[in-house]
Amino acid sequence: MDTELELITAQLRHTLDLLKAELDALNRQALHDREMAIHRITQLEENQRDHESRLRALQDGVISFKVWSGLASGGSSLVALIALLRAILGG
Repeated sequence: MDTELELITAQLRHTLDLLKAELDALNRQALHDREMAIHRITQLEENQRDHESRLRALQDGVISFKVWSGLASGGSSLVALIALLRAILGG
């Protein structure tokens, strides 16, 4: 009877060791998954900030172009208006 009890005790200890090892492996995997998720979120946030800054730079460029082209076309319109007035008044 003692040998059976020792055998059962050994089997239970072995089973507990296997369960602990599996639990440790699961904990390591969960930690790794968490670290990877944090890394991915960080990368996505950096990409978002990069895209936002690029869009702002492009928007600033477009606004600047519109202002300069508006000034240029407004300037030529002003010159045409002056020429028209000179033609009417002087002619």
